Amino acid sequence: MTKERGLKRNLTNYGDKEFATYLRKSFARSMGISKEMLDKPIVGIAMTPSGFNSCHRGMPELVDAVSRGILAAGALPRPFPTISLGEVFLSPTSMVYRNLMAMDTEEMVRAQPMDAVVMIGGCDKTVPAQLMGAASADIPTIQLVTGPMSTGRHRGERLGACTDCRRFWGKYRANEIDTAEITEIEGKLSTTSGTCGVMGTASTMACIAETLGMSLPDTAAIPSVHSERLVAAEASGHAIVQLIDNPILPSEIITEKSVENAFRVLMAISGSTNAIVHLTAVAGRLGIKISDERLNEISDETPVLVNLKPVGEGYMEDFYAAGGLRAVLHEIKHLLHLDTINVLGQTLGEILEEPMDWVDRTYIKSLDDPVSNVGGLISVKGNIAPDGAIFKRAAATPELFEVEGRAVVFENLEDLANRIDDPDLDVEANDILVLKNAGPVAAGMPEAGYLPIPKKLAQQGVKDMVRLSDARMSGTAFGTILLHISPEAGIGGPLAAVENGDRIQFSVSKKRIELLVDDKTIEMRLKNKEPLKMPERGYRALYSKTVLQAPDGCDFDFLRHTSADS
Repeated sequence: MTKERGLKRNLTNYGDKEFATYLRKSFARSMGISKEMLDKPIVGIAMTPSGFNSCHRGMPELVDAVSRGILAAGALPRPFPTISLGEVFLSPTSMVYRNLMAMDTEEMVRAQPMDAVVMIGGCDKTVPAQLMGAASADIPTIQLVTGPMSTGRHRGERLGACTDCRRFWGKYRANEIDTAEITEIEGKLSTTSGTCGVMGTASTMACIAETLGMSLPDTAAIPSVHSERLVAAEASGHAIVQLIDNPILPSEIITEKSVENAFRVLMAISGSTNAIVHLTAVAGRLGIKISDERLNEISDETPVLVNLKPVGEGYMEDFYAAGGLRAVLHEIKHLLHLDTINVLGQTLGEILEEPMDWVDRTYIKSLDDPVSNVGGLISVKGNIAPDGAIFKRAAATPELFEVEGRAVVFENLEDLANRIDDPDLDVEANDILVLKNAGPVAAGMPEAGYLPIPKKLAQQGVKDMVRLSDARMSGTAFGTILLHISPEAGIGGPLAAVENGDRIQFSVSKKRIELLVDDKTIEMRLKNKEPLKMPERGYRALYSKTVLQAPDGCDFDFLRHTSADS
């Protein structure tokens, strides 16, 4: 790390350092900043506002609050923009652009003159991208999340994006509500700034950032519109300045132990399946890998304690009022590595020394009365997924945990869209829906794993079916859905060999998914598959050529930690 501070850091290369400093100060003076302020250390603020990102609508206030904290602590704040990923405003899926944002964040932190940085994000792929960039740039960093939105109301019922949007859309597809009511609901699901108000991917990643130690304690769950969100922003600005003279780097905070803690919390909160891909990518930037076997051990040892949608009843505003992440950490304290440190230099053990005054057990259960005795997520393997797949058992139907069924296959997303509602589709309630070619290389791994119940079955009252794919699922979704099958069909994984009418056996207790077809037949089918047509130019070509599979976090191969980084 360079020893230079402030504006002398990361100088533009003119072949003359003194000239570069003189010229930089000259242009900085044009911004109306006094010479005295220009002599102070500099804190960058990675900000992500966008007209295409509703989750970040409160960004200007957060930037002002962080700046206030930085100035009060004696440094110069310098906000700078990076790519902003609005989950529902990106085609084909925001996942394609997570790595691009991570690169943008890392390179802007590396290139510009900042001694430390506060990263502000919230929407699903934004926080993982920022944490990935922070891990690689490895200068003092604090992650600040935008916070979850507050709930709306519809005919006496609380609503929150986006679990309720899926629930009502299912009712609409089943003809239980009409077009007028679904249009009315549309305007009541997302009524404030902030991220989805349930334990979806955004809220899960906020909890993970705090558990890792990259955010200030007690800041993950503060609602976006709550005054404490701005207080947390100011505190983040003040705290980051202390790290300039006494640096604690992301590489010292994100360790194998803190990553295990984060996976442990992921199980206890029954968080998003997406978090496994994202946390794996963040850890991979520092050469950390948690095996599928260890993941399952953690899950089987860790009870689900949080009663929030999509697997429970409450919303993030309830979680915050109930005691927040600290209350969860207290309950599973005996399972955590307590010697990990956070951005304040505190160990997790020190943070948890102070007892909780009160916890609302409606939303945060005790160890003696958990939502479930085992964690929300497991890794599943078998001949259809030799490198693994992910299953959210906490959001699934227990009656479908040990089944064998007939495969109803959709070759790709277009095939799914064209046939899922065909009244002549040959499908029954006890069949297994299979979607191929929706993995990272073939399709950018969209949130298409939540295959809709075929309309003719939905209208008969069918609420859930076993579904499996190499795609992802929204963290706000629910159902008996097997995801992230690896290797994906598009690169010749065995999923590509599944045909209509094949029998598939799924066992949660054995953590197995098996295609009941002999190995020779599978091999023969795979040999006859047409190779994917790959993009030929631009970022999509780079993505297709270098993206890794889900077990490696879908990061780019050239961005992962190497021995040369050590």
